[in-house]
Amino acid sequence: MGRITEDLIRRNAEHNDCVIFSLEELSLHQQEIEKLEHIDKWCRELKILYLQNNLIGKIENVNKLKKLEYLNLALNNIEKIENLEGCEVLTKLDLTVNFIGDLSSIKTLKHNIHLKELFLMGNPCASFDGYRAFVVATLPQLKWLDGKEIERSERILALQDYLAIEQQIREQEKAYSLKRAKEKEEAQRKLEEDLEKEDKRCGPGFDGRWYTDIPPALPSSTESQSHVQAPDMQEEQHSTKKSEESEDDLEFWNKPSVFTPESRLETLRHVEKQRKAQEKSSDKRKTVKLPRTLVTEDGKALNVNAPKLDFSLKDDEKRNQIVLDLAVYRYMDTSLIEVDVQPTYVRVVVKGKLVLPAEVKPDSSSAKRSQTTGHLVICMPKVEEVITGGRQASRSVKTPRDSSREQTNRRTKQIEKLEVDPSKHSCPDITTIVQEKQDASRRLRSHPKTLPSEEDPDFEDNPEVPPLI
Repeated sequence: MGRITEDLIRRNAEHNDCVIFSLEELSLHQQEIEKLEHIDKWCRELKILYLQNNLIGKIENVNKLKKLEYLNLALNNIEKIENLEGCEVLTKLDLTVNFIGDLSSIKTLKHNIHLKELFLMGNPCASFDGYRAFVVATLPQLKWLDGKEIERSERILALQDYLAIEQQIREQEKAYSLKRAKEKEEAQRKLEEDLEKEDKRCGPGFDGRWYTDIPPALPSSTESQSHVQAPDMQEEQHSTKKSEESEDDLEFWNKPSVFTPESRLETLRHVEKQRKAQEKSSDKRKTVKLPRTLVTEDGKALNVNAPKLDFSLKDDEKRNQIVLDLAVYRYMDTSLIEVDVQPTYVRVVVKGKLVLPAEVKPDSSSAKRSQTTGHLVICMPKVEEVITGGRQASRSVKTPRDSSREQTNRRTKQIEKLEVDPSKHSCPDITTIVQEKQDASRRLRSHPKTLPSEEDPDFEDNPEVPPLI
């Protein structure tokens, strides 16, 4: 059974920042609500209220909504129009597809002088002879009925024959009330039969059959045989019960039924029962998650890194301590981290323990956290070891990510040298330099300038040729 609660209203008041006292529009459709309550106390400022497709059987607790303009109660179990006199500014009322057979109850809407639109289609009263004329004559303030505008001539004709139409409506109401009384009796009888059937089914045993206890003195062979057959018997009983439930479900949906408020409630209970049975079976199927094993039965601690944090565990021989560098989340609050150092292991409550390679002193250990990276560094002095002053490389237990990072650093630190031919020397060779000069003088001598001289016997001085400058 759905009920109107404060939490339900707040969840549907997100458009008003979940504030309900100043809420002007509220939608509570399809919530399986059976009773209209609390709204007039919590939401006094409501102007629009949607309550369609629920199981509300009576209009109540809305009389104090003085600002309500539109009320939608379509697809509910309402049988009578009542308790709306206080909704002073109500202009639109939707009661489509309900069970209103008391058409005379619309007289209570005379006080709602601002009511302009009314929807009653899909109700038993809408099939009465003279239904529209009776409504038009009874409510002179109406402008629209069932989505159709009311004309002035229609109202005049309805008022002329009002007394005769009213008598006719009352007779049809009596016939409908007798029919409803029979339907209620039938529904009550059917409900009692279903309860008896349920009691028989869930009587002595879970499958409706009696079982006697096993005699105390049984041979060992019979006892072992019964133990072997027990699981098979349980599976057979479970399958039998499941088949019976499916047969009942099929029978329920194939069975013809009259459209009444009781049949709607019966359908809701059946669906709810099915849902609960399904949830129960799914809960049984769920496997229970075993608790995480941190320490074995023989007392050995296991390495567990549940949050998958990067870490490095270094053995610092110079200071005689083991250093654990844990990459904790940068913006995680330090108060959420707990460190527990034991002689053979350390436990950081970022979910898990870390086994140490040597025994350490818990009392002398220290935990520090970097303000830039957020890494947690825990320094744990070893037990009964002398601090050495020699420079030795620290051995470390590293994660695969640390080893790859170290390899890249090593590659960058290596000095790359270019290969040079050993025959080439950087120092200049003086002999070669001199030799080169001599060669150059020789090359100059091999190509002398051919200048004519007067001592040359073949020289002829031509006065017509000008002298060389």
